[in-house]
Amino acid sequence: MSSKNIQLFITLFFVSIFLGNSQIKKENIKLGLAFGTGTQSSFPFNASDYTHEVKFYKAVVNYKLKQKNKWNYEINIEPSFNVVKHQLKNKWFVKPEDYDNYLELRDLYTQERTLKEYVLNIGFITRYALFENASMYALGSVGPMIGDIGTERLAKGFAFSDVFGLGTSYVVGKTQLDFRYSVRHTSNLQMKIPNNGHNTTNIEFAVLLQL
Repeated sequence: MSSKNIQLFITLFFVSIFLGNSQIKKENIKLGLAFGTGTQSSFPFNASDYTHEVKFYKAVVNYKLKQKNKWNYEINIEPSFNVVKHQLKNKWFVKPEDYDNYLELRDLYTQERTLKEYVLNIGFITRYALFENASMYALGSVGPMIGDIGTERLAKGFAFSDVFGLGTSYVVGKTQLDFRYSVRHTSNLQMKIPNNGHNTTNIEFAVLLQL
């Protein structure tokens, strides 16, 4: 199975689980807002050929599917609006054999530009309760995104956003405070060229309210 088919399968799988639950319980739903920042220059990517500094503004929908002892299993849906500062640092990344107008593109891509992304990530959370009000979790998510301009690494338009994160949560009453460390990769699965993709290491903070 190709990577494109795998990502589509995972997305449809999460959606079918969420929509297929005929006994949605209001008390299992949490809604919130999140803010985060990311960079390509941090571990594990440490990329120096380009800068890619992103700010995330997210809505969060979290639904608890199952609880077993100290383990919770949850669906997480995060539509987000991202603002990215991107700049090519290594002009030799744009090669003469790749583009007839490579000099023009080098001049364009080595300028700092602002990219806007519109993203819908759908993911699965496995959570472990450390104490009564504190927990830690792992998250994996994938989803479609639209970028409004192209870069030397990723074409304009439709792509996918893949995220893996580790986080901690603390609950006060019906309010959940959430801190997450994550890594993110965006690519378009060779639907357009270029498709080297962007990588960032991110930190995020969210506040969620239980219904």
